[in-house]
Amino acid sequence: MKAAVINQYGQVRDVVRVTDVPVPAVGPRDVLIEVRAAGVNPVDHLIVKGFLSTGEPSRPLVIGNELAGVVTQVGAEASRFAVGDEVFSRVDPRVGGAFAEYVAVDESLVAAKPSRLTFEEAASLPLVALTALQALTEQADVRSGTRVLIHGGAGGVGSAAVQIAKQLGAEVVATAGSGSVELVRELGADRVIDYRTEKFEEVVSDVDVVLDTIGGETQERSFGVLKSGGTLVSIVAIPDAEAKKARWNVEARSFFMRPQGEQLSHLAGLVESGQLRPIVETVFPLDEASEALQKVERGGARGKTVISVRR
Repeated sequence: MKAAVINQYGQVRDVVRVTDVPVPAVGPRDVLIEVRAAGVNPVDHLIVKGFLSTGEPSRPLVIGNELAGVVTQVGAEASRFAVGDEVFSRVDPRVGGAFAEYVAVDESLVAAKPSRLTFEEAASLPLVALTALQALTEQADVRSGTRVLIHGGAGGVGSAAVQIAKQLGAEVVATAGSGSVELVRELGADRVIDYRTEKFEEVVSDVDVVLDTIGGETQERSFGVLKSGGTLVSIVAIPDAEAKKARWNVEARSFFMRPQGEQLSHLAGLVESGQLRPIVETVFPLDEASEALQKVERGGARGKTVISVRR
């Protein structure tokens, strides 16, 4: 089968190659999925560079972390899916393998694909939507009346978070670039701050929860807009977190999402009811996996970049 692989860590343009590799073995609790499309995320180019590893990759390492496709084989102990089912998944991050024509995934990490979505749309959701859901409901306690500030409201995680926060009943303020303000408003944000023309800390305050998808200076400035006792949740590291918690009298938590099939099924339900929609910006063929990764590496996207594996 064709797959995007690395044999060593390094810059995306230097080490990512599309080549032939064996179809993965199917474990007793696995389903083998013929991949139709795969989502591309910042974590993918970090993996390629070796930032999340302590040693050299097993060779060749098939990259990619989320996908949509069709079940073609079911392991002896797997019972949730049948051959022919259309599914989507955020794969085990220790395994990867989504940028390929086939991938074997533990059935507990798989959910039925929302029928109203194309494979490309469905492949764009698992990682970012699970991240948003877990950030808002597990790392924070967003509910009706909660005031939430979401940074990067037009990005992958941010666009999902705006919609999920609204579904939970929150008042949503989001930051976005000038060209994305209307999109984020359409997704449900009550107020959108154009970060190119306004400083968010000058126009918003007394926030219960900040969801930080940016880090750096944006994260630093976010502590000052939280209520006493509020919570900052970040998908990037929080330097000197304990000192900042004490200074501002807030909670500060960074986390990395976990794949979870039941939560993915819940998110699929939100899609089917019209409460969550994916934003796909660009679709690349599998042969251009390196170009897709480099686009995500450059940042500034509206929604997601997706690799079309099979049509």
